[in-house]
Amino acid sequence: MKDPLALLAALPGVPEALAAATASVDAVMWDRALRPRGAELTAESVVRGARDSAALEGVEVPLDGVRDGVALDGSPMGNAVGAAFRVTSEVPSLLHTIAVAPAQAFARLASLAGADFSEDERLGRPRSDLVADDPLRLGPLPPPGELAARLDTLVRILVAPTEAPALVVAAVAHGELLALRPFAWGSGLVARAVFRLILGSRGLDPHLVTVPEAGLLAAGRVAYVGAARGFMSGTPDGLVAWIDLNCRAVSEGARAAVR
Repeated sequence: MKDPLALLAALPGVPEALAAATASVDAVMWDRALRPRGAELTAESVVRGARDSAALEGVEVPLDGVRDGVALDGSPMGNAVGAAFRVTSEVPSLLHTIAVAPAQAFARLASLAGADFSEDERLGRPRSDLVADDPLRLGPLPPPGELAARLDTLVRILVAPTEAPALVVAAVAHGELLALRPFAWGSGLVARAVFRLILGSRGLDPHLVTVPEAGLLAAGRVAYVGAARGFMSGTPDGLVAWIDLNCRAVSEGARAAVR
């Protein structure tokens, strides 16, 4: 059986984008000035990543408001930022889980994302209807039967051996979770947390110090949505554009760590 992710990694333009992103992360990993500050950088990466992930959902707050907790004020916007913070904070504890039980990792992140927005019986469970938030307005939701089949396929892809680099695996999981919007609330937060999670679990950013969400936000919501729709199209050009956006986000996320 062919390795589908390795085929994606070989599409025109992808190897160059992967090389540039990997070099950016490696520069952070090998920066002697940053190494003693690893724990501090990881903690700050969580704060920045949560703020930027919430902003991609349309909820923008000052970074200091997340850092000092003022933005987590119990208002609808505050609850949305709180959801992003809970989800991003959970990533370090799921580094092993995503490698052996991806569905369990998805469920845990979705439970944290939807805690203030979904009924208890729906928390962490893939939707069984056509009701889910869609802040990026990506289009019609896949019906429950299709959703279940594609989630199962994604899980099998994530546990199967592959020659593809971590960034390709992460980009595919990120794109598919955005496309499926599998949970009643917070699927985008989950998708971006899984992106970060796979980069860590597969060794590209094992200490979780970069901020890929910052790179996605820097690209802009319009570019993010356009690239996501390209992924959803399944065309070679669309897939390449999506992987390229993810690579550029990782490069910018590495620069954010240095800053």
